[in-house]
Amino acid sequence: MFFVATAPVEGFINLSPKGTDSFRIIDDKTVVWLNLTGSGNETAAHVLEDSRMTIMMNAFEGNPMILRLYGTATVIHERDKEWNQLIDLFTPALGSRQIFKLNIELVQTSCGFGVPFMTYQHDRSEMRKWAEKKGESGIRQYHLEKNVLSLNGKPTGLFSD
Repeated sequence: MFFVATAPVEGFINLSPKGTDSFRIIDDKTVVWLNLTGSGNETAAHVLEDSRMTIMMNAFEGNPMILRLYGTATVIHERDKEWNQLIDLFTPALGSRQIFKLNIELVQTSCGFGVPFMTYQHDRSEMRKWAEKKGESGIRQYHLEKNVLSLNGKPTGLFSD
């Protein structure tokens, strides 16, 4: 589990939890993560306007630790050439929406003493079941209805640049 924070120049700041097997390290300065369908698409809209992004991970067992990756991000859509170079890094998932690439400028760790111990049980199956029930055309329609504008009415670039 990790968290992604972005912000537009003006408007709402977004902080999203991410799960599933969707995070990959490319090298010591680059990570990518696969973004699945969600009820909104704030991260994409923010990155188009202001590429700053922070990714945060917590240790929920073992030694207490918080890791933050600060940098600038780009959004990669299925129509982009780089999509084909990166998508095979991930387990195929119906409803894959974007890949975000973070160019890391700063890595910071902190103590994490206030982070509770938590035990992983298993991934949730609701998103997969929802996507299977909708099918590709249903997901596309959902994207058109829910994912082309941010909460602040800014374009997400999902279907065009």
